[in-house]
Amino acid sequence: MPTFPQLRLRRLRENPTLRDMVRETYLSPRDFIFPLFVTHGRDIRDEIAPMPGIYHLSLDNLLTEVKEVADLGIPGVILFGLPAEKDSSGSEAYDDHGIIQEAIGVIKQATPDLLVITDVCLCEYTSHGHCGVIHDGGIDNDRTLELYQRIAISHAKAGADVVAPSGMMDGQVKAIRGALDHETFQDTPIMAYAAKHASAFYGPFRTAANSTPQFGDRKSYQMDPANPRMALREIEADIEEGADIIMVKPALAYLDVISKARQSFAPPIAAYNVSGEYSMIKSAAANGWLDERSATLELLTGIKRAGADIIISYHAKDVAHWLNSRR
Repeated sequence: MPTFPQLRLRRLRENPTLRDMVRETYLSPRDFIFPLFVTHGRDIRDEIAPMPGIYHLSLDNLLTEVKEVADLGIPGVILFGLPAEKDSSGSEAYDDHGIIQEAIGVIKQATPDLLVITDVCLCEYTSHGHCGVIHDGGIDNDRTLELYQRIAISHAKAGADVVAPSGMMDGQVKAIRGALDHETFQDTPIMAYAAKHASAFYGPFRTAANSTPQFGDRKSYQMDPANPRMALREIEADIEEGADIIMVKPALAYLDVISKARQSFAPPIAAYNVSGEYSMIKSAAANGWLDERSATLELLTGIKRAGADIIISYHAKDVAHWLNSRR
């Protein structure tokens, strides 16, 4: 008589209802943060060429966008601004009447319960495209920290719920935490871009934010992609300096870093599913090379499975539509 396997794991996969019941990782619209690019002017809703479905939005059109985000059950947005003018110090970034500061007010008035996270950096605002103050041809870390403090305070005063320093300057979390506490914003959380890698996958974002460096690159401050142990040191340092949430960026090429961080540290982990990752899926789907919905849900499930509590993704609205349609 033939011997058949006693262990038949397929038993749990044959029935769709049972298969769903034993699923270990679930996606929900509430897992996501949706990035927005805000610009001066009126009646502006310009699609960003390498990022189909993502737009430059003036404040009047921002209203419609954030209401849709809230209605989809996505709990928050992260804001990136296009200034009226750029200069060597990125002064609009810490101007109390800058585009991000104005956008925060608009969002909070329209959708007060929507979480507003703000990017604390200079690259979108500087004429040279770098994330810090240039001195003798390089980035002056400590002078940059002073400007990050001013940006974070300005955002908090405008009503930001969370500030997210992304420049990868040494000591940025400690400097911002101290400044916020001194200005009585001790309850404002910091989401630290703790392990932000010098990645090729930022290209579409740099088009969207017009933030490509005008000379050199960002490898002296963003992380070497080959160094996971250093990534954990960066994360540990940010936690010790007061980060409430830590972030790994990008997500797909750094699932190992997300997983190791989840195993090593207690604070919530955010993963940034960045512009290049988004554009790859969109372009492949547009060419009929893969099914967009299936591929997107698979990769985002992978990010959550690796250990991310929060996923920042340009796919967020599409995913929310798909997930809500299942109900």
